[in-house]
Amino acid sequence: MAVLRWWTFRRVSTALMSMMVLMVAAVGGARWWVTAESADRVYTVDTVPAKPVVMVLGARVHPDGRPSDFLAARLDLARDLYEAGKARAVLVSGDHGQEDYNEVDPMRRYLIDAGVPDRHVIGDYAGFDTRDSCVRARRVFGIGELIVVTQTFHLDRAITLCQDAGIETVGVGDDSVSVNERQWRYGSTRELLANVKAVWDVLWDVDPRYLGPYESGVDDALANP
Repeated sequence: MAVLRWWTFRRVSTALMSMMVLMVAAVGGARWWVTAESADRVYTVDTVPAKPVVMVLGARVHPDGRPSDFLAARLDLARDLYEAGKARAVLVSGDHGQEDYNEVDPMRRYLIDAGVPDRHVIGDYAGFDTRDSCVRARRVFGIGELIVVTQTFHLDRAITLCQDAGIETVGVGDDSVSVNERQWRYGSTRELLANVKAVWDVLWDVDPRYLGPYESGVDDALANP
């Protein structure tokens, strides 16, 4: 019995070790991929080349409609880019998959209250994740070039997925909220697994949860200075 238990222990240990090696390889390979694909595409507000559109990726909104710190920082960057003439329209892409949860309207209100004209702020209500936002920006809103805005730990993946969707993409990242170390560490750790999902989505050409018909909101905004 002792020999059998030892043999079983060794088999389980070997299997667990193999799984850990595969997981580390997947995480490391995915991180390398997004870093390589986004190389030389990360800028600041001052240095980023002008594009027709800046896209703000959604994040948590409080029950009272206030954007979370992460989201407010992204929106502030988008406003700065708009005011600097780096983009002529802002696409806010977020989650409105449930009747009682809406990221997009608070994002629009925040920007409009900050001085961005209503006609230049377009909402994408089916940006359920980063890939969905990028694919929909290309296939639903017809965007060929954009600046994507998010936190710096998320920026490489956002640029990579938008590039893969067929959009000439550069990015500007925010790190001001890193003063909240707990949230920043959580987001950075979560990003490692999100990179692996991004590889899966690209390899299998996963469609957005909802695609829908073409929307002319961005076209209209660009046609109306």
